[in-house]
Amino acid sequence: MSFVRSLFSKTRTRAYLGATTVGTILTKQTPLSLRLLQAQQARYLTEHARSAIDNAIKSSSVVLFMKGTPEFPQCGFSRATIQILGLQGVDPDKFSAFNVLEDDELRQGIKEYSNWPTIPQLYVNGEFIGGCDILIAMHQSGELAELLEEANVLVPENVEPSENSETK
Repeated sequence: MSFVRSLFSKTRTRAYLGATTVGTILTKQTPLSLRLLQAQQARYLTEHARSAIDNAIKSSSVVLFMKGTPEFPQCGFSRATIQILGLQGVDPDKFSAFNVLEDDELRQGIKEYSNWPTIPQLYVNGEFIGGCDILIAMHQSGELAELLEEANVLVPENVEPSENSETK
C-alpha cells in the first residue's frame, strides 16, 4: 500500500490534510535544487489569482477545477471525476466547473493554492477534498456519498405521494 493511500485510509481524513503532510515530507526529503525550484513555483500565485480562486470556490457548493468542461472533459482523470459526481447524484444547480486549460495562471495557481500537484481538484462547501485518485477511493468506500449527503449537494429525491392522498 502506497504512503499516500495509507495516509488517506484513516477514517474521515480529508485530502487537504494529506496533501499538506505529503508536501511537507517530500520537501524535507528532496534535494536543495528541487526545493529551490518548488520555492520559485510557489511565487507563481498572485494575489489577483488567489482572490479569483477564492471567489470561484465560493461560487457553488461543489466546485471542480478540471481540464475541459463537464460536457467535454479533456483528460481521463477529469472524465472519471465527472462520472463519479454524476453517479453520486450531485445537483447541477449546486455545481460549478472551471476549465484550467483556458487560463494558464489558473492552471498553475490552483496547484499552489491547494498544495496539490494534479488536476482535477474538487472542493465541497469551500473545503478541498482531493483529486481523482482520492475521489475514486472515497467513492469506493462510501465516504464520498456520506460527505455529499452531509453537504446537502445531492439532487433531491422525488417525494412519493402518500398512500392516503388521492390522485385524479
